[in-house]
Amino acid sequence: MKRTVFLVSDRTGITVDTMVHTLLTQFDEEDFERVTLPFMDNPEKIHVAVQQINAAADRDGVPPLVFSSLVDADCRDALRQSRGILFDFFDAFIGPLETVLGRQSAHAMGRSHGMGNTRAYDERLEAVNFALSYDDGARLKNLDAADLILLGVSRSGKTPTCLYLALQFGVRAANYPLTQEDFLGDGLPPVLQPHRRVLFGLSIAPERLQQIRQQRRADSEYASLARCRQETHWAERLYAAHGVPFLNTTAMSIEEIAAAIMHRTGIRRRAF
Repeated sequence: MKRTVFLVSDRTGITVDTMVHTLLTQFDEEDFERVTLPFMDNPEKIHVAVQQINAAADRDGVPPLVFSSLVDADCRDALRQSRGILFDFFDAFIGPLETVLGRQSAHAMGRSHGMGNTRAYDERLEAVNFALSYDDGARLKNLDAADLILLGVSRSGKTPTCLYLALQFGVRAANYPLTQEDFLGDGLPPVLQPHRRVLFGLSIAPERLQQIRQQRRADSEYASLARCRQETHWAERLYAAHGVPFLNTTAMSIEEIAAAIMHRTGIRRRAF
């Protein structure tokens, strides 16, 4: 039986989407259809949302699940008029926090994913620009500014990980692609030697690497299993020889890779 899940937010809906995704992964046998309703910031919009929720109840034959991160009291009251089963994150967490801290919350919309602190927001954008500028070894000067330099063979996940670290944590992450020339040398590539303390390696199972490369250059020597095995072996040998910590990313999402790197390196996220 299909069950509709509504995610109702007065801003982008990113926060409630992340929380609900985490919760629903624990019920993988259920057939959920998710509907995100962002920018629901006045009672008139909530009235339209209530109509959608009630229509889904009629269509599905069961009450929809409604997850809300609404701040405004009038909007929250209006949403309670729907025939959905409401899970209100504001009620669940803000009330107890106010009790523990002995003060009222700001009841302000959009603080999680708004501009907020302009200085910190600018730092985050700076980190994204840094990751783009130093992607795939495009720039090799001024690496002293890097919080992290990711190493890995082509298509091992360096670029998306750097961008996620920048956007989510404000980390200035560069990445350097390891090539056969690097493996045939006696040590680390000369450009990386002054930056040993911020190096971190990515590895991946050759079979998975082949699948990824096949999508880029099907049936090429670059995508052959033999080439993938050789490169991943050489990369791990280089990491071990020079004390570069590394992570096997084969069964990990970008979010998991980034969190593991933050944990293992001790890099502090920039406040925002």
